Amino acid sequence: MPTGRRTRQLDARTLRALAHPLRMQLLDLLTTDGPATATGLGKRVGESSGTTSWHLRQLADAGLVVEDAERGSKRERWWQAAQESTRIRAADFLDQPELSDPVKTLLHEVVNQRYREEAQFIAELPDWAEDWRESATLGRTRLSLTPDETRRLVEEVEAVVERYRRPSAAGDETVITQWAAFPRTITAETEGES
Repeated sequence: MPTGRRTRQLDARTLRALAHPLRMQLLDLLTTDGPATATGLGKRVGESSGTTSWHLRQLADAGLVVEDAERGSKRERWWQAAQESTRIRAADFLDQPELSDPVKTLLHEVVNQRYREEAQFIAELPDWAEDWRESATLGRTRLSLTPDETRRLVEEVEAVVERYRRPSAAGDETVITQWAAFPRTITAETEGES
């Protein structure tokens, strides 16, 4: 991983490049599992190496992936994520008609990715050791909050997650942390729910 690139704030250029389900999947694999070739990634996502290579070049043009200079040869290019994570402030783009659809595409794919990761965990649950089954959660909580309280909650949770960020060590597993905070529209049918 290039030094000094932990989280990248998406701008209009990187948003357009990333707002494609396959590109998001490729970047996620490079971020989570480390450097790979277009051929290796193609096998993992069920696409040809030509297709994955083209999408990797689009990500590279936007600066989201870079070639891994320590691997590869003239015939084989290895790619790695240029950052550990990406961040988007959707509100920055929703009032721009040309960026509204890419924002929604990106956010819908984030939700789909979360679903796939949670579904995979549930499918593999019997294979995990008891201590992992006991420590995992797929919790959901409803709170009554103001926008300011929600913003503070987000900042506090992100600070807690950041305290646990460290290099991998022996005995570690990759742990996915997912959470969301968003308002829910109240309708006549949902008013009485708690």
